[in-house]
Amino acid sequence: MIAYVDASDRDHEACLRLLLNHPGALFVPTLVIAEVAHFVGRRIGNDAELGFLADIADGALEPMAVDAQDWLRIIELTWRYRDLPLGTVDASVISLAERLKITQIATLDRKHFSVVRPAHTEAFELLP
Repeated sequence: MIAYVDASDRDHEACLRLLLNHPGALFVPTLVIAEVAHFVGRRIGNDAELGFLADIADGALEPMAVDAQDWLRIIELTWRYRDLPLGTVDASVISLAERLKITQIATLDRKHFSVVRPAHTEAFELLP
């Protein structure tokens, strides 16, 4: 998400194309939104952070709350993959994908998301 916001990022074009052309909704855990807003604000500036939030308000991304059942799975994933370390935010993406039976993950983080074995499919298809 940071790459689609940051025009100077080498992956900006690919991420922006995915955002603009992906068929259907792009669900985003609220934990991810908070992390991205924080990093964008610090690294790029307040205007970029506001633009990111406007994209959410305009419906480009669909925020999803972390459910009670997700927290238990986040704990399990964070513990199981603690040597990566996976972390809470990435685990929330996996938990949401499992809950919604989503097999595609939009991420540039091949290291974490290619190692994790989701409960509902053999592996995630990583985009872009």
